[in-house]
Amino acid sequence: MGITLTEAAANEVQHFMESQKQESGSMLRMGIGGGGCSGLQYSLGFDSNFDPEVDIRYENHGVSVVASKKFALHLDGTTIDFQDGPMGKGFAIDNPNQPSGGGCPGCGGH
Repeated sequence: MGITLTEAAANEVQHFMESQKQESGSMLRMGIGGGGCSGLQYSLGFDSNFDPEVDIRYENHGVSVVASKKFALHLDGTTIDFQDGPMGKGFAIDNPNQPSGGGCPGCGGH
């Protein structure tokens, strides 16, 4: 399954890459940080480095998405979409592996 980038998200990433004048071969890198009461925190950025020993790569609509192999299990099945509506615009991440109610059992999140 891996990480899926919707067509809308891929178009927006390609637009950002062009406007930011990213070098040829740049990829979208996804990372995970945090956890705890707020749940998983995601990061998205551009990267031109890919090491097959430690990274995994997914291709979606002409965009390479990379992540550290140590995050692969946590990100399997994740979809990155781009939404532009009345509440604003931005990337939305849907991860079926995200614990419901956050990640802190001590605060009633479960």
